[in-house]
Amino acid sequence: MYIPRFFSIIFLFFNLCCGLAVSAQTPDLPDARYNLILNAPISTWDEAIPLGNGLMGGLLWGENNIIRLSLDRGDLWDERTSGEQEWWKKYTYQKGAEMIAQKEFSTVTSWWDAAYRGVSPTKLPAGRIEIKLPDAEVVKEFELREATAEGVARFISGAAINALYSAHDPIALLSIKGTVPDEIKLLSPMDVYHKNTKGQGGPSSGGSVSKLGYPEAVKGKSENTQWYIQEAAEGLKYCVYIETKKNGNETLLAFTITSTKDADDFLSLAAKRCSLALNKGYNAVRKPHVKWWDAFWQKSSVTVPDAAIQKQYNLVQYFYGAASRLNAPPMPLQGVWTADNGALPPWKGDYHNDLNTQMTYMAYQESGRFNEGASYLNFLWDRRDLFRAFAKDFYGTTGLACPGVMSYSGQPLGGWGQYSMSPSMSAWSAHLFYLHWLYIADDEFLQQKAYPWCSEVGECMLGLLKKDNKGILKLPLSSSPEIFDNSPKAWLEPNSNYDLMSLKMLFLSLQEMAESCGKSKEAKKWAEAASALGDFHTKADGTLLLDAKYELTSSHRHLSNIIGMYPFNLITDEGGEKDKQIIDASLSHWDSLGTSLWCGYTFSWMSCLKARVGDGEAAIKNLDFFLKAFVLRNGFHANGDQTKSGFSNFTYRPFTLEGNFLASQAVQEMLMQSWSPTPGKVNTGIIHIFPAMPQKWANASFTNLRAEGGYKVSAVRKNNKTTGFSIIPGKTGTVRIKDNFDGRTPKWNVKNVNKTGDIYEVHLIKGQKLKALF
Repeated sequence: MYIPRFFSIIFLFFNLCCGLAVSAQTPDLPDARYNLILNAPISTWDEAIPLGNGLMGGLLWGENNIIRLSLDRGDLWDERTSGEQEWWKKYTYQKGAEMIAQKEFSTVTSWWDAAYRGVSPTKLPAGRIEIKLPDAEVVKEFELREATAEGVARFISGAAINALYSAHDPIALLSIKGTVPDEIKLLSPMDVYHKNTKGQGGPSSGGSVSKLGYPEAVKGKSENTQWYIQEAAEGLKYCVYIETKKNGNETLLAFTITSTKDADDFLSLAAKRCSLALNKGYNAVRKPHVKWWDAFWQKSSVTVPDAAIQKQYNLVQYFYGAASRLNAPPMPLQGVWTADNGALPPWKGDYHNDLNTQMTYMAYQESGRFNEGASYLNFLWDRRDLFRAFAKDFYGTTGLACPGVMSYSGQPLGGWGQYSMSPSMSAWSAHLFYLHWLYIADDEFLQQKAYPWCSEVGECMLGLLKKDNKGILKLPLSSSPEIFDNSPKAWLEPNSNYDLMSLKMLFLSLQEMAESCGKSKEAKKWAEAASALGDFHTKADGTLLLDAKYELTSSHRHLSNIIGMYPFNLITDEGGEKDKQIIDASLSHWDSLGTSLWCGYTFSWMSCLKARVGDGEAAIKNLDFFLKAFVLRNGFHANGDQTKSGFSNFTYRPFTLEGNFLASQAVQEMLMQSWSPTPGKVNTGIIHIFPAMPQKWANASFTNLRAEGGYKVSAVRKNNKTTGFSIIPGKTGTVRIKDNFDGRTPKWNVKNVNKTGDIYEVHLIKGQKLKALF
């Protein structure tokens, strides 16, 4: 009896130690030490405190006794086509291919690029609120309380303004205490323009808001209310409505944005929302708001020993909660923080599918923010009829295709035709459905959404691909974002490596999804299509080319010809000697070209890629450069080098979000990975614990990061060694873990953990916790 009891005690002790080693697996709320705190003044909108609830967004800024809140709503768009209506039906892909074959490049440019050069379609700003306090008041600092998603403006006198965009209702509140406003102004976008007629829209903006040709906003007010109604285009009207209420020493301000999309009498709806919120009061509105954000932060958390990176990581995860909600518009280039300077936003504030949307929605899967990520997937799903029509009318195929550059409604905007009209952008968008399924491991989502949407993209691609005399499937036209910009050289020989990789990833993912749906015949079809694309184009030493002929010979901002390494898992360090040769040669070549023509997002993308191939030191170097030179003081990614110290020749300032999300994902890639070395094969993902840790990250941890297969993973690292980890499966099956534990053998809390080569395998039941201690 003594020996069994002794071992029982030891086993219980071991389990306790394991539990302590990997924490209680309750994610932490963001540490207030890493809150965004900015000294006043903030004199420009793009350095403001960002607030939002998915549908509406705001930017809190100001100086001295003036506080501003820039206003936005995600579905405010002017959808008027510039030039000829439905031009894509007339100037089709086939006609473009014929013109390119005849070297009539300028003709194609006039068809596909000119459509983008008008004022609209474009995202619309919504004006601002300006609060003038007594002259004696001077704002001292601004803060974003990330845990509760509240903005604060503090004054030297001790007065304060607290702001929140309710996570529960389409309303926002400001609480002003310690002082009384002298004046509260509501400004329409045209009012902002009149105050700043020299406001610059940035690249590919439609110009000033005055160019929209709208009538002046109709304004109204009473003792405690103000509103304006703006007539926009094609029947759209929207209303910004504010109401104030005095409550002892507090002035409470409620506001909302309604439109004809909400109700016929959208003014009355706005008034009702504000009145109801004021009757509840700030604290009552705040309670369900904080509860929502508590649940948001409980999804996962990470801890790294670098304050700047931790601060950026927390902030960017906050962006998902503030700017992307399940039943709200997905994030375009600037999310719900459209430029507030009297001008229309850069690049029309559109949905760019040649990098921006895909990378904006690349960091939610591992952090478990699936509802926030589903915002974009639902957007794509809901527009599938429009995308089917686009595939038929423009490409002349069955299936569906989403335009490479599109508006909120889903209509093609045109632009550089090599990318805006490229079918491969749809293949890249399909990758997000595939990843979502892998991470949530939900058969219903697979069968009802992921496979149907992606398979229709596949049908469109098969309709375009034709076999050459060697039996290789090729597109009529090919390019590689955004190599050679819009010049004739940008039309590469089909298939470019970018197109080849995008299509191969699509077909392999379809093979895997079809097999998981029990559709073996369809799985075979997709596997054959992937094989018929042929191999990647390389030099003899393994360096990836642009296409079969041309090598990248200068620095470039878009990693398109090496996209197979990241975000796709087509070329991996687990893929054998050939893959390793390609990785080493190609990255050495990219390093040799320098960063002179990189943008900010290039650095954060390269950080992800370097982490994916296990190079933690290069990953952290690129991430450090990103934070040092390409981030404004409020954390927003600016495309150009703000230090002007040689990181890039681009020194301009337009703000877009994808660089931020890539930076957040880079942290996660360093901490944990879970891709399959054999895409297309079902249930072959491998979990990598701390796969790309830089030496200076000696101590780090994460709680409930998600792995492909529906796993929750937590781990602790101390003194550059993994000390423990745990894995909880979301469904019954076999979990595989890469042994990168420096020759140390884990002590497991379950039996039958087997090892084949450098991979541990164990069968787990849904909800069963696997623990390991070193």
